[in-house]
Amino acid sequence: MNLIIVESPTKARTLGKFLGKDYSVEATMGHILDLPKSKLGVDIENNFKPDFVEVEKQKGTIKKLQTIAKKASQIFIASDPDREGEAIAQHVVDVLRSNNKSQMTNAKLKRITFHEITKDAVELAIKSPTDIDTNLVDAQIARRVLDRLVGYQLSPLLWKKVRRGLSAGRVQSVAVRLIVEKEREIEKFKSEEYWELFAQVKGKRQEVKDFTTQLVKIDGKTAEVKNKETADKIISDLEKSNYKVLDVRKKEVKKSPYPPFTTSTMTQAGARLFGWSSKKTMSVAQKLYEEGLITYHRTDSLNLNINAVNSARSLIQKEYGEKYLPQKPHFYKTHSKSAQEAHEAIRPTDVNSKFEISNSKYGHDEEKLYELIWKRFIACQMNPAVYSETAIDVEAKGRHPELAEGWSNYLLRASGQIMIFDGWRKVIQASGQSDDLVELPNVSVGEDLEKQKIWGDQKFTQPPARYNEASLIKTLEKLGIGRPSTYAPTISTIQIRAYVEKNDSKQFIPTSIGIAVNDFLIGNFSDTFDYQFTANMEESLDEIADGKTKWQKPIKDFYKPLEVKIKDVEKNAKRVKIEVEKLGLKCPDCKDGDLVIRTGRFGKFISCSKFPDCKHTERYLEKIGITCPECKKGEIIIKKTGKGRKFFGCTKYPKCKFASWENPKLQKQT
Repeated sequence: MNLIIVESPTKARTLGKFLGKDYSVEATMGHILDLPKSKLGVDIENNFKPDFVEVEKQKGTIKKLQTIAKKASQIFIASDPDREGEAIAQHVVDVLRSNNKSQMTNAKLKRITFHEITKDAVELAIKSPTDIDTNLVDAQIARRVLDRLVGYQLSPLLWKKVRRGLSAGRVQSVAVRLIVEKEREIEKFKSEEYWELFAQVKGKRQEVKDFTTQLVKIDGKTAEVKNKETADKIISDLEKSNYKVLDVRKKEVKKSPYPPFTTSTMTQAGARLFGWSSKKTMSVAQKLYEEGLITYHRTDSLNLNINAVNSARSLIQKEYGEKYLPQKPHFYKTHSKSAQEAHEAIRPTDVNSKFEISNSKYGHDEEKLYELIWKRFIACQMNPAVYSETAIDVEAKGRHPELAEGWSNYLLRASGQIMIFDGWRKVIQASGQSDDLVELPNVSVGEDLEKQKIWGDQKFTQPPARYNEASLIKTLEKLGIGRPSTYAPTISTIQIRAYVEKNDSKQFIPTSIGIAVNDFLIGNFSDTFDYQFTANMEESLDEIADGKTKWQKPIKDFYKPLEVKIKDVEKNAKRVKIEVEKLGLKCPDCKDGDLVIRTGRFGKFISCSKFPDCKHTERYLEKIGITCPECKKGEIIIKKTGKGRKFFGCTKYPKCKFASWENPKLQKQT
């Protein structure tokens, strides 16, 4: 009997479909060894040796694997094809050998990897087993040790200097820093007024229909209209001007398809199109991967399997026709330095399964994400979409004695675009495409035009946009901070720890705790949480994975100066005060303090500003200003689940069971 060990029951079940009765498939149920929870678990004096111990809830699983392994003639460890999967494989080997070292030989224990859970991929992996990649294991150990050192050394310092119960993390603290700095940019921003001026014109020929032009230049200089007084003068001038076509420019533009998905672009698309958190997108993708429907979803590679590409090309020719199929396949260059060449982009394992999933056992979320991945992959192998772009420059000129300059020349411009071949857009329709395309009339240079209407739109410069999940992941990736497996847990962690929260537009806003923690860490450990320093540390981990350096060296280089700094900060740094929001009410107990909003382990609550001298507390109800649509008596308030996810409920709970993930106030308005 051959034994195959994987991480999850779903993956085990899927593998079981492909393999005969000669194979037994068992799941580890995740990590079976980890650093201990109750102590540091890293021997700093002994070259940072980690003390991996059995995960308490996995002890039964470990015993079961050890028992089955004794009876197996061959053992294949098939954990995921990444650093974490390689570390799990090594831990499986360690626990099996700890039980019967002489029997668990290198020949008996083999590593197999596959990037898609399909019959062909699994059978090929079994025919070509390998040994565990110790370089990848070392890279994962280094990351785990590094994060443990930061968390366990800095967290107690936060308890002393900020507040008990807080924690620091190497990547999460940088993510919080980005959000805090963006908020401060917004606070400093000063909005400025400006005007956009337009003229609707038409030709004297009947076939030249109305079209809209926008003022772009005045007397050869870029038009900058900063107040209503100036706008009114120019509008008055334009009302008296004569209009003619100054220039017409036409060109054909090809828009190439998007590359296939990586983890980053997939989670960004999930946030943008479905409003999903990165955690949800990755959870849905995990199900699709474990069911054998998509390739491995933790990847920053754009590589594509040639057989999969050929299958896509065959489908394109059959379903859409020859004109949509390029002469040669499209291959995309991976820009990430850390991308593993053996990995692929995210794609369907079988392009023909698109037509079956609607009637399958999978849920609506799985169907939506699968369709998105399918379309992206098929589209990436199609011909470009082709557009005809037209720009018309219109001159408005006239002699106006009341103007000091005498003559004023205005340049107005109209831009239009029409699609002449949809190409890959046949599969992926542009959002709001009909609104984006504007067809302009055929006009000739020198042709006179008639003014129809002149108007101006008052506008104000807008502050920089806050980060949402999509833009935060994009920024982290651009800075080289984090890796495909870290985006979702990082974003989830900073919300669970109440360092940031989301507004109604699903944008991140730092909390008073997040700001206090950020200011303390950046003020005292600016090097440790510097963007470039964090990115360089990721590159060091990549070098370990490539076998270019031993894992202990970057840990030592990082930790030694940090250790000195921690001692100095612990001794000399002042305690940070967390800003609180005053409610404008006096404390009903002590009559002296003010009622303020604080944030604790279980969210916001009301207390006295004189705490700890006064222990008064109240429940904080974050009302949204509407009556419950169900019971008509209670008010709708914002609540949180045990995992920190925000939802809307009624103050009359449990008598009224109303609950909604969506803001009922916004639903009411629409």
